[in-house]
Amino acid sequence: MQLKVDITKKLRNFTLHANFTMQDEVFALLGASGCGKSMTLKCIAGLATPDSGHIELDGQVLYDSAQGIDLPPQARHIGYLFQSYALFPNMTIRENIRFVAVGTPEEKEQKIAAGLRRFHLEELADAYPAELSGGQQQRAALARILAADAKLLLLDEPFSALDNYLKWQLELELLDVLQAYNGAAIFVSHDRGEVYRLADRAAVISRGQMEAPRRRQELFHNPGTLAATVLTGCKNVSAAQVTDQSNAVVTTAEFSSTASSAVENIGQQSGGMSQVEATDWQLMLQVETVPRFVRYVGVRAHFLAFCASGDVTQVEAAQTYRNALAQGGGDEAAADAVQRPIVPANIQRLQVTRVIEDVFSYLVMVRRAGAPEARPLRWELPKADWHHIAPTLPADQTLWLYFPPDKIMLMEQ
Repeated sequence: MQLKVDITKKLRNFTLHANFTMQDEVFALLGASGCGKSMTLKCIAGLATPDSGHIELDGQVLYDSAQGIDLPPQARHIGYLFQSYALFPNMTIRENIRFVAVGTPEEKEQKIAAGLRRFHLEELADAYPAELSGGQQQRAALARILAADAKLLLLDEPFSALDNYLKWQLELELLDVLQAYNGAAIFVSHDRGEVYRLADRAAVISRGQMEAPRRRQELFHNPGTLAATVLTGCKNVSAAQVTDQSNAVVTTAEFSSTASSAVENIGQQSGGMSQVEATDWQLMLQVETVPRFVRYVGVRAHFLAFCASGDVTQVEAAQTYRNALAQGGGDEAAADAVQRPIVPANIQRLQVTRVIEDVFSYLVMVRRAGAPEARPLRWELPKADWHHIAPTLPADQTLWLYFPPDKIMLMEQ
């Protein structure tokens, strides 16, 4: 299966531009509410008409503005799973499936039986939608879609109106369905977790502008744009600018030449790196690879690493962090820790401004020590870790945190 989409549609506040190609995979559109992702699905299904462009499924042109082609929804072989599942309330599950099944009477009955069996609905075949749970309704809707010989499934935020427990149960069931289906599906969501767990590839949409599709692991590791970074859950983002692109070692003002010499015994120096100024945080950070134009910098809250309390020097904090890494596991872990380069300039002295207890973790808000106007960062860590760290902090609540260079995300737009 191959789907090609290249469309434009003027909406109220912006113009939607969607351009992507997908194969036999689960493809996700990730974006905030009202960004155009559901409209993209409707245009593919034939429920809305683009202003211009081209849509092609397995070599069949579904829509082409230049050629005047616009096939009706029933001729597109596309199954659309609405948020409400859209089952006919006055029909049993068997009748719902029969209504859309294609083929001879015998073939229809075979498809009905196959759908009921595939989705474990045999005992509910003669029940009405109102008698089914949310998960059962979802499975019935999918059985009905597949009975129509759909080549492509479109899933429009199927979990958006559910409580967390039911949502998780339905997600597990949908994951089983997609794996058993062995076909292609487009999944629309504003939930980064759903996208990561269900999709093979994903594309971010922000105010109608679709970014290039990427493998989900790549998208979350290095989003590349401000919109993608925020939508993939990063809470720490600052305006940024490159202040040095040479290979010279750049350290913070507190890092004296004596300290620099001492750190050589701890880990590799930060040669070959560039310095980026995170202007909102008022921090200088060294990074491995810098795009030509840097506008923003981000780091995920759980990647910040505790080094030491704020009443020691930066060199001592670096040594303590190195020792902690070396003692964190067996011989293999220790060897890896010794070889792992530490960038001294990325060990920053910060001050705790607020501590928020979450269900299974603490959210600790920190900002550059001595800079009350700097924007705070969010640091997330397990409760047990914070219970160990908190009593060691000095009266001014300062500490040293490490910003791993490979975890710092740079954005050009």
